Amino acid sequence: MEGSIRKLVNDRGFGFIRTQGGKDVFFHRSGIVEGNFDELEVGQNVSFEVEESARGPRARNVRIVGA
Repeated sequence: MEGSIRKLVNDRGFGFIRTQGGKDVFFHRSGIVEGNFDELEVGQNVSFEVEESARGPRARNVRIVGA
C-alpha cells in the first residue's frame, strides 16, 4: 500500500499514515525498514504493509517512497 504521513509523535516514536483510501493506520518506529523515523515529515509519501495487532491495523515494512 501507499499513503502519506499524517501525524508524527516524535517523543514517543510513532505516528499515523493516511492511506490512499482515506483511513489512518498506526505505525511505530520499529516498523520502518528503509529510512529513519527522524527523517520523516508530515505529508511525506511512504509504502507499507498492514498487519493486524491487538489494538487494530498497524503498518509494517514502512519505506519512504523515492528513497
